[in-house]
Amino acid sequence: MSDSRPNILFIMSDDHAAHAMSCYGSRINRTPNLDRIAAGGMRFDNCFCTNSICTPSRATILAGTYNHVNGVTTLKTRMDNRLLTFPKLLQGAGYQTAIVGKWHLGQGEAHWPTGFDYWNVLPGQGLYHDPVMVEMGEEKTFPGYTTDITTDCSLKWLRERDPGKPFCLLCHHKAPHRHWEPDEKHATMYEDVEIPEPESFNDSYEGRPAAEDALMRVARDFNERDLKVPVPEGLTPEEEKSWKYQRYIKDYLRCVASVDDNVGRLLDYLEAEGLADNTIVIYTSDQGFFLGDHGWYDKRFMYEESLRMPFVVCFPKAIRPESVNTDMILNVDFAPTFLDYAGVEVPESFQGTSFRPLLEGRTPAGWQDSMYYRYWMHRDRPHGVWAHYGVRTRTHKLIYYYGEACGQEGANDEPRPPYWELYDLEKDPLELKNVYGDAEYAGTIVELKAELRRLQQQVGDEAMPEVD
Repeated sequence: MSDSRPNILFIMSDDHAAHAMSCYGSRINRTPNLDRIAAGGMRFDNCFCTNSICTPSRATILAGTYNHVNGVTTLKTRMDNRLLTFPKLLQGAGYQTAIVGKWHLGQGEAHWPTGFDYWNVLPGQGLYHDPVMVEMGEEKTFPGYTTDITTDCSLKWLRERDPGKPFCLLCHHKAPHRHWEPDEKHATMYEDVEIPEPESFNDSYEGRPAAEDALMRVARDFNERDLKVPVPEGLTPEEEKSWKYQRYIKDYLRCVASVDDNVGRLLDYLEAEGLADNTIVIYTSDQGFFLGDHGWYDKRFMYEESLRMPFVVCFPKAIRPESVNTDMILNVDFAPTFLDYAGVEVPESFQGTSFRPLLEGRTPAGWQDSMYYRYWMHRDRPHGVWAHYGVRTRTHKLIYYYGEACGQEGANDEPRPPYWELYDLEKDPLELKNVYGDAEYAGTIVELKAELRRLQQQVGDEAMPEVD
């Protein structure tokens, strides 16, 4: 007799910002297949990561814990594969489990994926073209484009699985990670189009020393591999900045287009095999990304474009089509949600909360309306972002740049003067004005600092010595 528990197809890209998806109202591109997921289910408008960088976010998603608990705080730290993860629990409950694509949680016996019946992953960051992949411990070269290959291998596993058991497949795309190398099919996409520049493109960074110090400016910090061709001669500084933005954003969007095509292939397979009705399909990214916002590329900061994750999900049995949710969910909540739908008890050690009620149209009393964030990789190269933590509510964001390496692997011992930033997200959604010193926000600051302490105590993290 066939197991009736839902299948789970978790598709995650790397560095795909929500504002480069048409279902989120993108004004720079269209993503018809990602939109299919949103149209068939729910779009979350307030999904956030707890640390906006690849390796820590992936560890949080798998282990359901914050980074100071799972030990994966920076890009240089690696995940101990003995950690309890949701795939291990699903596997133990009779699910068939697989992961294909980007891993980025370490290599070798102590760090390769565990809890999966099948795994085939990119070592390190991986290549866009003709990648080496490690399949069940054996290195192999796969000719072709990595986004296509990740989907090919995922479909192969789906076709060969036991149809009598539920499955959980993690399909992890490398794209659209730097250095944004498109495939031949999309190489000339947007060639004759001028992509609109974001509203905050010419941010002055006034009153924000950490922003001014960061090394990820479109105007200044791209390298030859990013741009791929020499900068034309004779441009003014403003013209050169705009030229570089067009080079960057078009290649980024070309990589996104390939992801979108390949998501369509997976959706088509589920529909053709009669699996769509009983499969929870999720599309997300490991964090957000600056698409010229604040004049930047990359992520790391607690600002909205970096903090916010896209999250669209469809499950015809339980989720109403074309629904939108504005409640707050975090990447630490993913694992408990998947276990909840699979009928597997959520371990007490997991720090997130299942948002199944939200998916089914109910917001529980007392649902979280604030979140805690911490970026540990102080002054890392080449981006130079200061270590910081903070709290975001529905209306405000308070960030403390403590500016210390704290002995973290991958952080640099280059202390910076600590200071606070405060943003009124209703009046200043682009986060251009730090109002921490404004007297009218004195009461708000007291409340937000108290909430920050409460959240730190709740998750078990320690505050740094703070200035006023």
